[in-house]
Amino acid sequence: MALRKRANAHADDESATTSDREHELNEVRHLKQELAHKVDDLKRKQKGRHWFATRRFIFPLGVILGVLLGFSLIQPSDFTDLQTHLALLFDSYDFSLPQMPQIELQIDLTRFETEWRRLWSNVPEPWKLNTNGLEFTVGEKVAEEGLTAKHPIVLIPGIISTGLESWSTTPEYRPFFRQKLWGGFSMLQQVVFNKEKWMAALMLDPVTGLDPPGAKVRAAEGIDAASSFVQGYWLWSKIVENLAVVNYDTNNLHLAPYDWRLSYWNLEERDSYFTKLKMTIEAFRIGEGRRVVLAAHSMGSTVMLYFFKWVESPEHGNGGPTWVEDNIEALVTIAGTHLGVVKAMSAFLSGEMKDTVQVHPAGAYVLERFFSRKERQTLFRSWAGSASMWMKGGEAVWGNATFAPDDRSDAAWSHGELILFRESVLKTEGAGSRLRNMTASEASTWILERTPTQFQKMIESNYSFGIERDEEQLKRNNFDHRKWTNPLEIQLPNAPTTKIYCVYGHGKDTERSYWYTREGFEHDEVQADVIDAQCANVSDCMTPRTPLDLPLLRKSQIDAEYTDEGTSPPVVNGVRRGEGDGTVNLLSLGAMCVEGWKRKRWNPAGMKVVTVELPHEPSPTIPRGGGTTGDHVDILGSTALNEIILRVATGAGDQIHDAFVSKIRDYAKRIQWD
Repeated sequence: MALRKRANAHADDESATTSDREHELNEVRHLKQELAHKVDDLKRKQKGRHWFATRRFIFPLGVILGVLLGFSLIQPSDFTDLQTHLALLFDSYDFSLPQMPQIELQIDLTRFETEWRRLWSNVPEPWKLNTNGLEFTVGEKVAEEGLTAKHPIVLIPGIISTGLESWSTTPEYRPFFRQKLWGGFSMLQQVVFNKEKWMAALMLDPVTGLDPPGAKVRAAEGIDAASSFVQGYWLWSKIVENLAVVNYDTNNLHLAPYDWRLSYWNLEERDSYFTKLKMTIEAFRIGEGRRVVLAAHSMGSTVMLYFFKWVESPEHGNGGPTWVEDNIEALVTIAGTHLGVVKAMSAFLSGEMKDTVQVHPAGAYVLERFFSRKERQTLFRSWAGSASMWMKGGEAVWGNATFAPDDRSDAAWSHGELILFRESVLKTEGAGSRLRNMTASEASTWILERTPTQFQKMIESNYSFGIERDEEQLKRNNFDHRKWTNPLEIQLPNAPTTKIYCVYGHGKDTERSYWYTREGFEHDEVQADVIDAQCANVSDCMTPRTPLDLPLLRKSQIDAEYTDEGTSPPVVNGVRRGEGDGTVNLLSLGAMCVEGWKRKRWNPAGMKVVTVELPHEPSPTIPRGGGTTGDHVDILGSTALNEIILRVATGAGDQIHDAFVSKIRDYAKRIQWD
């Protein structure tokens, strides 16, 4: 009986095992069938796939495009140095090629260079990313007239044009040592792979306005500091090339780069920038025996206004009231930010910097692509130098709720309201809200309400943005450094024979006013402060006052969803556009030149002021518009601008006369000067 039971149990076990094996075999067969179906599907897809979508096509295409891009940045002269570069490269790695006995191997690239030059001459201009086809041509034209170097010349770049490099040796910043943190491809590398450290190095201390602990960033030196932003994106190099043709070199040409992040006071305090500039100009005048020409681009024009007052001041440069007359032949302002930049206001308020401040396209790409709006806002507010571009003159210059000097006759809306809100936003704020459309002065206060306390202190201690009409007060302002960046609150130097040339482009739409919306304003924002302001729940707290008696932070952003192209001026993505050079508004570019400095109140010595407007007529086949562009940055490659600079420097400045393509003279007359 027991044997029968064990036999039956054994039979049951064998049956179970057989069943499991059959189940496993069925699963394997099923998986094989699924795999076979998938293979068949992939084969069918592969057969139906276009040949140009295969890796056999894409990989070689990528190689070819990479080679073409590399060749587009190579000059023919580079080939003659190829052997030297290879030898240096091998030597740096202690590597040498084995020499074959009794075989002398030499590569003669002369023939190849000749063929490359012939090929390069036939390449269409759009492929030459690092040229505009006009290299040296203006200098050759001026030289043919018998003109040659006469006055030494100093070039002053604008904001963000000068490269910045790290000099910190602390362990956390040591990998950056002597690398460009702003400008060049090394900047892109650090932003992509080490963004936090890069941002920490470039931000300034919010209290001192100087380097934060451990970091040390300084302006790059020499002509190359602002010749180009990155390889292929030139800045001052076209002007330098043309100056060289008429016999300028490092003995009579100087580029004065500066750390554009610093307030002008700290620029002297930390770097002795204005002291060095004064010494350079005096050395040129003594060495060459002639007065110096200054050519300043964008914010550099404001830097020069500050410098003129600094150098005359007995408490600073101590050059005396005749220093400018004795040392300066002429000041050429190129797209000068004389009365501020509307675009800068949105950058201070909400950190929206794409096409908003005069950042070059490569720089704008870096800031927009790799940084959040909050990070951009934090960076820009820490750069005290940028605050010199704040709008100046208030309603007297920029208009009121119903009128602005640059309003067109067919305008349905006035540019006088700088910041506006849609009705739906105002209704959501509630009946007790003080939110409303704002003019330039009102918007300035509103923006300061939304900035940190340290930023408010920095503004108060370094800048002033009003308009002064009393001549006695203007004289007193000559000794107040906070006024020196505002031409409406200071007088030009006592230099009757020194000339000013205002040169700028016109014809490119420029941001003039904004439609804004509010973020999270239902519950999470602080409402406008009043003297005895209390929290919503009185038992909780009293709202603290800021040191400058300004309200606390709020959140706002451009209303990018609002577009109305049917109105005049049209609204596109929350921005209303006006006249200018694409970055600086026409009123800021030209009003002081054609009207303000024509008045004895601001120009008591009667310095001659010549205004030249260049129409923005870019060539569609040449990178960055070629020689006929009027764009804020690309104007540095303009044929007309280069010719003006060369004529002034070679002593033929009397050939330059007023030239206008806009209605700036009409607009300037509408400003409330008196």
